[in-house]
Amino acid sequence: MCELALPETFVKGFHDANVIKKMPYLPLGDTNMLVSKLSLGTGGFSYFYGDYNIEECKKTVYEAIKSGINFIDTGPWYGHGESESILGMCLEGIPRSAYYLATKVGRYEKERSKMFNFSAERTRKSIDESLARLKLDYVDLLQVHDIEFAPTLTQVLTETLPTVQEIVKAGKAKHIGITGYPVSTLKECIEKSTVPIETVLSYCRSSMIDNSLKEFVPFFKENKIGIINAAVNSMGLLTNKGPQNWHPASEEVKQTCKKAGEFCKAHNVELGKLAVYHGLRDPYTDTVLVGMNTRELLKYNLDVLYDGLTEKEGEVYDEVKKILQALPEQTHWEGVEHQK
Repeated sequence: MCELALPETFVKGFHDANVIKKMPYLPLGDTNMLVSKLSLGTGGFSYFYGDYNIEECKKTVYEAIKSGINFIDTGPWYGHGESESILGMCLEGIPRSAYYLATKVGRYEKERSKMFNFSAERTRKSIDESLARLKLDYVDLLQVHDIEFAPTLTQVLTETLPTVQEIVKAGKAKHIGITGYPVSTLKECIEKSTVPIETVLSYCRSSMIDNSLKEFVPFFKENKIGIINAAVNSMGLLTNKGPQNWHPASEEVKQTCKKAGEFCKAHNVELGKLAVYHGLRDPYTDTVLVGMNTRELLKYNLDVLYDGLTEKEGEVYDEVKKILQALPEQTHWEGVEHQK
């Protein structure tokens, strides 16, 4: 991780230069954005992930940006607009130049038949809705959300992405990205797209139980694609609490991760902390996107970034890796969500 000069998101009078200099920043592909190694996911600014408090969200966003975190991710899917609306409130009074903001198009409603819409018309409408909720004039990155759920990849290539490009030309967004679970689909989209794609958001693919993203890194790097690594705790699998009932992983994967969590609990160590530590040590990705809706979570993750693990946690980490060696060869759940 190379040391770089202060990023363009440094705002004199708002930031403390000494604090910002502590944060590692990396180029996000060829976007000209230097992004913090730890970035802020705001899906938890909605009912999607349990309770949240608006005032606490506001304080968390403020302190995150003051601490040097300069990349924030949201989307209309999270709480069906709730995350964007709450985030818009949280950003009031914070200099716009102090952060980069990413949102998405393509995934919207709770009802499965209305959940996805990759049409040009809906995409144009979506960015206007997002900007209104966020109370912003533009977003820095507009991503096509979960492209594997489009009726065909052709629609993404010939309708959604050209519309996003129109949105960029209109000044409502600055850069174009795609997100999805099957990394092979992200790669295929980039190979076939006539619209320049600048970033990929990959989730659950560079973690303690799945390193399949690594196979695609040379392709992304050769094409100057920024890599955002999300869900390093594998959507709750790698936490002491465990995943939600709807988690699409196989029972064998769930039971092995549960065993790792129980081992951590017995030693008074949080498996989620080990998962974040593991993700932050990944040399291939540009930023690790972690959901945080409290200052306690923010401090917790900043501590992991700056201080790593204690001696005891390091020993538990090594033992957990041994437990996870019992995982089956295939730990992913590609295609499972399509069947739900």
